[in-house]
Order: sequence, then C-alpha cells, then structure tokens
Amino acid sequence: MKTILIPTDFSETAKHTAIYAMEIARQIKAEKVILYNTYQTIVTVGADPLIPAVDAVSIENLKKGSEEGLQNLKFILLAYQPENVMIKTLSEFNLLTAGIQSVCERMPIDVIIMGITGGDAIEENLFGSNTIQVAKNVTVPVIIVPKYAPLKPIEKILFLCDFEKVVETTPVQPIIRLLDATKAAFHVLNIDKNNSHFTPETPHESLMLHNLFHQYNPQYHFVDGDDFMETANSFVKENNIDLIVSIPKRHGLFETLFKRSHTKMMAFHSIVPLMVVHE
Repeated sequence: MKTILIPTDFSETAKHTAIYAMEIARQIKAEKVILYNTYQTIVTVGADPLIPAVDAVSIENLKKGSEEGLQNLKFILLAYQPENVMIKTLSEFNLLTAGIQSVCERMPIDVIIMGITGGDAIEENLFGSNTIQVAKNVTVPVIIVPKYAPLKPIEKILFLCDFEKVVETTPVQPIIRLLDATKAAFHVLNIDKNNSHFTPETPHESLMLHNLFHQYNPQYHFVDGDDFMETANSFVKENNIDLIVSIPKRHGLFETLFKRSHTKMMAFHSIVPLMVVHE
C-alpha cells in the first residue's frame, strides 16, 4: 500500500480526513499521498435563455481556487508529514466520482481515504453524498473517515462476515494487504438472530474463511442481536475496534448505514472509520 489518494473539498471534515490519512500513511509506510480536488463548469445564461453559455472566466477562477486550496492544505499537512512520504497535489476539471475513477485507472492507487460528509451537514441524507457514490462505484478500497475519527494508528480491524459463499465473495487480497501493512489484530464478527441464518453450510464456510486468513490468527465472534447495526455498534465500542471492513453488496451496508433514521448508527460511525472493499 504505497500510494494514498485523498479527495478533498477543503471543508473541516476533509481537512481532518487528510490529517488522519497522514497517520495511516506513517503506519503503513506509504511512499506518496495525492491531494485531489475536482472543479466543474459554472453555466451562465446567454442572450438566448434556452441556450446556456459557459463562463470561461469562472472556469479559470475555479481552477485557480482549486489549485490554491490544494497548496494551502498541503502546507497544513507539512506538520503531520511522515518521513519519506511525498505529498502531491492534483486538480482536475471533472465530476468527483468520474475524476477519481480516471485517476485510479491512470495511477497505481492502493487506497482512497475520504471524509463522510462534505461539511458540517451531518443531518443530511448521507446516502447521496459524494463519498458514498465513490465507495459504491470505484473498485479501489475506500476508507470512509467520520468527522471525529481519532488520529491514531489502526490496531484492531473488524471484518463483518455472514459466512455465505466465502471463497467466491471475499476480496482476500485487499484485506491481506491491509493486515500486512497495519499489523493490526484481526477480528471477524458474525451477527445473527436466533440462528436464523445458520445453515448446514455455515460450519464449512467458517472453515473456508479461516483457511483464507489463518496466518493472521483471526478472533471469531458470533453475536446474537435483533438489530444488525446496534449490535455491531455495541461490539465495536466494547472491543475498541479502530476500523471496520465491509463488503457492501453482501450486507446491504450502504442502504442500512446511511439512512437518516439510523441515528444510533450515525453516532457510532462518527467515531469509527469504515473500509469498503468490493467483491
């Protein structure tokens, strides 16, 4: 894990995320972090109100503002910069998700680290936020950093697992790279309710998962709970977990985690980062 991409919109949440990313860069001995910002065209109405015209001056101003913002953020991060880690900046005319996809195609990005909100509007429906769109559509692992995430190394990692089609659906290599880079303790959590998801295949699937990660001495936890998110929340707090790893398609985590009604989970998530790894 040598290169970290840090998309930013220059908000306080984004600045906190960048500082957090510096701590992770130090821990995993990264070589480069890239501060990334996209800007878009401002469209103004010309003589014919039915034909929008592009304001070229606004484009130049946006480009200048983007580049200056990146330089200002880079200057702030110099106080947190680990030895042997380069800080680069990249400003592009693009939509955020499309821009990040393009960067990941052009450069060997190992992980993307983003804040959970674009600012202070925690009360907004986060399912539609830029961060979630990136995590859903970009195949590179994304670490979603809450506004108040502690600035500390990752010492305990929790993998949420349902023990269904483990070999076919578990993204083993990204998780192994994370474990190798952080040297963190590895916990596996299965949440069920009255064994409703226990099948004859479950013991075999559990063995398959152990075969994939046995060298990391995973600790297995089987917890019974009525509410998946509340149960996960309690486990994370009780066991001082630093990072959750989730495969979104398997748990429907996006649809559950970022609904406005899940206030308890939002409070939990405001402390613990979440790493999204695709199947």
